[in-house]
Amino acid sequence: MSLPLPDAIATFFAVSNGADDALLAHCLAHDAAVRDEGRTHEGPEAIRAWLRDARRRYAYRVAPLEASRQGDGVSVMAEVAGDFPGSPVRLAHVFGLRAGRIASLEIG
Repeated sequence: MSLPLPDAIATFFAVSNGADDALLAHCLAHDAAVRDEGRTHEGPEAIRAWLRDARRRYAYRVAPLEASRQGDGVSVMAEVAGDFPGSPVRLAHVFGLRAGRIASLEIG
């Protein structure tokens, strides 16, 4: 299923699914922060390292199922399947956008 997502978020999901992580430079704010599994990753390089590690550890795929927008926030419910207990799971991805780039993301 293809959802109409803002470009930055569509790019983030593409990178999450194995696209070149250099594309993150085009979708993340310079001070972006991601919160996942109780940890916060701040800045594009830390986020890039977190994504690389997660891809290596879990070999996952993420499929956005539904999305809603409120102002500069976009909530995306996605199915995540990979090498982890309980796979697949549905996780909420709550993005904060600023000037068309991802400023924040909380996954849970």
